[in-house]
Amino acid sequence: MSTLVPSSGRFPGGARPPRAGAHVWRAVVAAPVLGLTLLMGGCADPGDAVVNVYSHRHYDTDQALFDQFAEETGIQVRVVSASADELIARLEREGAASPADLLITVDAGRLHRAKERGLLQAVRSRELDAAVSEGLRDPEGYWYALTLRARIIAYARDRVDASELSTYENLTDERWRNRVLVRSSENIYNVSHLASIVAAHGPEVAESWARGIVANFARSPQGNDTDQIRDVAAGVGDVALVNTYYVGRLLNADDAASRELARQVGVFFPNQGGRGAHVNVSGAGVTAHAPNRANAIRLLEFLVGQEAQEAFAEANFEYPVRPGVPWAPTLQEWGEYRADPLDLSRLGELNDEAVRIFDRAGWR
Repeated sequence: MSTLVPSSGRFPGGARPPRAGAHVWRAVVAAPVLGLTLLMGGCADPGDAVVNVYSHRHYDTDQALFDQFAEETGIQVRVVSASADELIARLEREGAASPADLLITVDAGRLHRAKERGLLQAVRSRELDAAVSEGLRDPEGYWYALTLRARIIAYARDRVDASELSTYENLTDERWRNRVLVRSSENIYNVSHLASIVAAHGPEVAESWARGIVANFARSPQGNDTDQIRDVAAGVGDVALVNTYYVGRLLNADDAASRELARQVGVFFPNQGGRGAHVNVSGAGVTAHAPNRANAIRLLEFLVGQEAQEAFAEANFEYPVRPGVPWAPTLQEWGEYRADPLDLSRLGELNDEAVRIFDRAGWR
C-alpha cells in the first residue's frame, strides 16, 4: 500500500500516525443523546451557561465530550439528535426563533447546503483557524471540519489481489463486471464522491464513470457501508466503495463475528499515483440566529482541541483534523496515504450536478 502524502507534504489537517506512548483518551459513560422530540426549554437567554446543539452524529464519544465540556466550563450542552435533512428542515422552520446554537453533521455537501440556505453564520477564531487547515473548512468561516474519513475500496482478500486495484476509474473496467458493491445514489457520500470526480475531470467524464460503475454492479445498490463490507465478505461482490471508519469499527467490534468478518476484507486507498483518495468530513457551524453564539464558538474550539480530537480518532476510527494528533492503531496499520487536496467546499457546490449525473446514468 502506498505511503504517499498529499502534494503539500502532509496529511490533511497535518495529522500523523500515533506516537509511541501517545495519550489515549478514555470516554466516560455517556448519557443517551436526546431525541428530536425533546424540548430545549425555549430560547435560552444569551447570558445563560448553555449551548444548544443540533447533531446528526450519533456516537457515545460525542456525548462524552459534551459532558466533559460541561464539567470543564460550566456550560451545559443540550442536544437534539436527528438526520441532517431533518435538522436542516427544522432550522428553516424555526427561523430567527430557533434555539439552536451549533449544527453538527456529516459531509461537506450538507454543510455547504446549510450555508447556502442562510442557516449558518461566519465565525473566526485563531484557535479554529490553527486547528483546521484550509480546504477542511469553509473559506469564509461558516463551518469547520471535526473529523476526516477517506473513501476507499474494500476488497475480498481471498478473491482479489491488491495489485489488481489502482483507481476509482479502474472499477469501470470489464474485469469488475458483476463484482462492484456500493450504496444508492441518494447516499450523500456517493453524491460528494461523484462531485469530486466532476471537479477533477468534468461532468462528461464523471457521467462515463457513473455509467461504468452501474454496468459493473454485483447487485442493485442497497444498505449502508457496513452492509457493503459484509456482502464483500459473504461473496455477493468482490469490491466495494466505503468510508474508512466503517471498516475500523468492524475490526474493533465487541463481537468476534464482526471482527472476523472485517479481517476478510482488505483496505485499498485509490488514486495514489494521481489526485489521491477522495476524503470527506464531519463538521460543524454556528447557526445563523444562535442565542448563545459565544458558547457555541467555545464548544467548537473544544471539539477541535487536542483531547477531543484524540477521542474522535481513538473511539470512532476517524482521522483527526488537528495537526499533530495521533491516529488510532487501526488507522496506523493501514498506513499513510495521498488524499485528494480538493477544497471540500467544492463538493457542496457540485452536489446538484452530481445528482443529475446519477439520474442520467441510471444509478438508483
